[in-house]
Amino acid sequence: MAQKATTQAESIRMQIGGSWRDGESLQEVRDPYRGNVVAYAPVSSSQDCNDALDAAQKAKKVMAAMPGYERAALLNRAADGVSARAEEIARAMTLETGKALRDSLAEAQRSAETLRLYAQEAVRIQGEHVPMDASAISAGKIGMVMRFPVGVVAGITPFNGPVNLAVHKLGPAIAAGNSVILKPSPKAPLAFHKFIEAVMEAGVPPGAVNTLYGEAVAPQLVSDARVDFVSFTGSVPVGKIIRNSVGMKRVALELGGVGPTFVHHDADFATAAKACARNAVALAGQSCVSVQNVYVHKQVFDTFVDAVCREMDLIRFGDPMDMATDVGTLIDEQAAIRVEGMIKRAVDAGAKVLRGGKRNGAHLDATILTNVKADMEVVCNEIFGPVMTIQPYEEIEPIFHAISESPYGLQCGIFTNSLDLALHAIKNIRTGGVIVNGTSRWRSDQMPYGGVKDSGMGREGAKYSTLDMTEERFFVLN
Repeated sequence: MAQKATTQAESIRMQIGGSWRDGESLQEVRDPYRGNVVAYAPVSSSQDCNDALDAAQKAKKVMAAMPGYERAALLNRAADGVSARAEEIARAMTLETGKALRDSLAEAQRSAETLRLYAQEAVRIQGEHVPMDASAISAGKIGMVMRFPVGVVAGITPFNGPVNLAVHKLGPAIAAGNSVILKPSPKAPLAFHKFIEAVMEAGVPPGAVNTLYGEAVAPQLVSDARVDFVSFTGSVPVGKIIRNSVGMKRVALELGGVGPTFVHHDADFATAAKACARNAVALAGQSCVSVQNVYVHKQVFDTFVDAVCREMDLIRFGDPMDMATDVGTLIDEQAAIRVEGMIKRAVDAGAKVLRGGKRNGAHLDATILTNVKADMEVVCNEIFGPVMTIQPYEEIEPIFHAISESPYGLQCGIFTNSLDLALHAIKNIRTGGVIVNGTSRWRSDQMPYGGVKDSGMGREGAKYSTLDMTEERFFVLN
């Protein structure tokens, strides 16, 4: 059933030092499906950034002194608040991003669960005992590795997972005993703001959680000496700019990918076809692990293509606020135009369109391309739209090698009933993860998620990012 769009634009405020603050200038946030303004977000100034940094700098001592059980309790209270406001958060997310409401609800509920995972990690941060009698110089001494908070964490989040990906910045920062400054995408600030409201109601110490908005303030935030750790999820070009501008700061970068997924001749075709079709267009394809390039053994290529086309025909595109809709719009019309251009250039170069390819505003039909070549941008560059290519193969090893040597290395999926092939893929495909009998898009919030090469560095996931946001200190007792 369709939901009515909001009739009045909401105002978003910054959270700095425990107080809500209005921006001196505002930016419109528009519904990509209807075109109306749904919110006004502040454009943070240099002074706002400086104040947030000062507040976080002061609060880091408070957070470092807070016992693990209290940090866990804080995160669990925040999870309760997010869960209670899940529908409100989801509605805001759909209005500003065009994401199907059913997906927004799933993200809001998942975000509460993810906060609980981080709450568990707050009381699991461990060091280790180092045997010192391995050498004569240290025999008789006691050595221990201890972990301490890094200090101030800066987190920058994208529009495609505006709440859950914010949790993957805020959650580990708080669990590890840090203060945090978060900056969401200007295209999806409303759901993020409602999430922060729920978090602050949990009793966060002043300055422990701060928020900034807009693009202009990002370079100042990540380069400031008061920031000790930068966590960024977004595009490869921006990730490289951040990496080159932060000096000796530690960073976690979760960047792009081209979603390679294999379907071998011994696979469960029905399962593989459904999974590939739906994970190519879920969130309108706006996921860095979205299924983009599907490699199918030539023995079953035609059968698989037919199955994918049939499954794609069942996926309902339409009004994002309608609970019957599977896929809404892209983030805005410019994004849809960009993807449409990639499709047209591929067709001009010889690609065949089996489904889709048509655009209406920010909406783009689910698109299936065959007869593509390895050097086409729809194959070798991240599309970030509801488009998949399907390519036949006879020998799988050369494709494993090509993926390993390519700039991207986020996640890969492979459907096969051969344990030998699955193990060979895990050992020989250089990506951050290999998902057997699942697509490149599969992710669970406790797993170590992240890429290699241009796809990033560091790992998200409750245990892994929490440890990342601590620093080791070696203790010797003579």
